[in-house]
Amino acid sequence: MPAKRARRGSGGITLRELAQMVGVTKVTISRALNTPERVSPETLQKIQEAVRQTGYVPNLVAGSLASNRSRLVMALVPSLAGSVFQETTEAMTTALAEAGYQLLIGQSGYDKAREDALIDAVIGRRPAGIVLTGVMHSPVSRERLRGAGVPVVETWDLTDTPIDMLVGFSHDAVGQEAARYLHGRGARHAAVITPGDARALVRSAAFGKAMQALCGRPVPVYAMPSPTHLGNGREALALLLQEHPETDAVFCGADSLALGALIEARAKSLAVPGQLKVLGYGDQNFARHTDPSLSTMRIDGTQIGKLAARMLVDRIEGRAVVHESVDVGFELVERDSA
Repeated sequence: MPAKRARRGSGGITLRELAQMVGVTKVTISRALNTPERVSPETLQKIQEAVRQTGYVPNLVAGSLASNRSRLVMALVPSLAGSVFQETTEAMTTALAEAGYQLLIGQSGYDKAREDALIDAVIGRRPAGIVLTGVMHSPVSRERLRGAGVPVVETWDLTDTPIDMLVGFSHDAVGQEAARYLHGRGARHAAVITPGDARALVRSAAFGKAMQALCGRPVPVYAMPSPTHLGNGREALALLLQEHPETDAVFCGADSLALGALIEARAKSLAVPGQLKVLGYGDQNFARHTDPSLSTMRIDGTQIGKLAARMLVDRIEGRAVVHESVDVGFELVERDSA
């Protein structure tokens, strides 16, 4: 069978054209692509050969409109580069694929207006489900999502008023536990270096409040624009030590900041943890390999991703969601830096 080239500007060969080439109906082509066991081996072979030669790609948008059912799930994450959300997106991708769905990822940043625009774009495309990072969305977006009739899972945070379903943990509890831990390790002049996004600021506020209650003095907070990197950690620790030379511990709201703090401490010949204790957040893959190895707060991103995917698939396919709100907790990983 001679190959037929797609017409310039046509977007490729159509279903009708492919059916005409093979000499079958459009329904037979669709069956061959979606339920090949319902097509005779001889016809299936002809169709597969035509698809191979022409490079035919099914119009999934048209198919989802016809069936009123999409197989796409949209996930909105603040950042992709070196992100603590990587485990979650990888776990969701795998779990959704096993159930016959595909995950598309949108980067929302840390700006509510940008997230609002992305949510509008996502809703307009009628995905099968939506996964959001965090629970701090604008009132407009919350109403839009509630009225869209699309299953929604919020992740990486907790709230008593979720839009739909929820799987996350308490940032307030993370901050409190970090304070108790560093105080228990002898810290009396602790400080915070944190990203400036809302969830990180909740952790830092909880840390400051708990540490002040334990030590009786205010806790300096140095907030850096999100997303942060190790250079921010170096810069913030240098300024912190200049303004508060008595500092004996620092809780960093991201492992990247903690890595920068470790580098700056070494540059200033400060012994870690003897003179300065450093505690991170995220347990990213480099944390165990720093020198000294980084103590940090670990979040099970894989579990969050798997649970979010399971909730969505159950809701999409009409099954009962056993737990619509799940707290996965967190773990304090003790290593050498604190």
